[in-house]
Amino acid sequence: MRILKYKKTDRAHVKGKKRHARNAERVTIHVTKGDTVKVLRGDDKGHVGKVMRVYLKTGRVVVEGANFVKRHRKARTAEEQGGIVSFEAPIHASNVMLLDPKNDEPTRTRRRIDTDGTKERISVKSGDAIPRSR
Repeated sequence: MRILKYKKTDRAHVKGKKRHARNAERVTIHVTKGDTVKVLRGDDKGHVGKVMRVYLKTGRVVVEGANFVKRHRKARTAEEQGGIVSFEAPIHASNVMLLDPKNDEPTRTRRRIDTDGTKERISVKSGDAIPRSR
């Protein structure tokens, strides 16, 4: 009788499941849609804008008015016009910092759980609560 070389857990479909579970994980991001942030790194360093979209799987955010890129777009229908289209590309969430609503300076955040169980973000610099604006 032939001896099995591989364990059953090392089969291809099991490896695929592990890889899918790892890729489907979500990254925790300190900003949400609607927050006002300041860009700390890159070509748009110092730019202040609102977060338009958050990508939880890749850990990136789209900031309004920052990181413009241009793409050559082909017309897909006869009525649609092709050409060069510019739009905001996502930047990594570690390159943006939330602004303190009290003095409009970048700040780190902490979490505070109230007595009724609701979580709220607290500014480290001023100690004030940062409201969620979605």
